[in-house]
Amino acid sequence: MSASPHPAASHHLPSFITAPGETDVLMVGMAVFLLVAVLAVGILFLRLHTLPERIAHRGHKLQFEIVAVLGLLALFTHMHIFWVAGLLLALIDLPDFSGSLGRIAGSVEKMAGIEPGEGAAQVPDDIFAGPKGHEGAAEAPHEAVAEVKRGDGAAPAPKRPELVPAGTRS
Repeated sequence: MSASPHPAASHHLPSFITAPGETDVLMVGMAVFLLVAVLAVGILFLRLHTLPERIAHRGHKLQFEIVAVLGLLALFTHMHIFWVAGLLLALIDLPDFSGSLGRIAGSVEKMAGIEPGEGAAQVPDDIFAGPKGHEGAAEAPHEAVAEVKRGDGAAPAPKRPELVPAGTRS
C-alpha cells in the first residue's frame, strides 16, 4: 500500500504534519518542553518561596526559626502576608541582648560576693514547685488581731478571715 495524499490536499504540506502511523515528533518535543517548563517554574517558585529563610540562615539571625515557620505558614495557607512578614523579619537585625545581660548578671553576682556563673547553682530545684498536700496552705496568725480604736468613734478594722486548706471544708 502506498501512502499517497488525498487528491484535494495541497502538494506542499508543512513538515510538522506526519503521515498516518508515524511518530509525531512535534507533539513529543512539546510534551518534553512542557514537562521541563513546569519543573523549572516549580523550582523557581520554591526557591523564591524560601528566600526569607535563606536570607535569615545566611545572616545567622536569631529569628531564623520564626522566619522558617512564617514561610511554612505562607506555603500551606496561601496567605502572602506571612511570606512578607518573614521577609521583613529576615532583613531586620534584632539586637542580641544575651551578651549584655550576661555581663550584667556577672557583675551583680560579683557585687553579691558570688563567683560569676555560680548564682544559679545555689537556687534549689524545688523553689517553683507548688505546695504538697496541706503543708503549704496559708494560715491566719493565731494571735488576736489588735483592734484599733480611733478617736472619732469609727468602727474597728475588720479581722482577716482564716484560710482553710482545700479538702477540709465541712
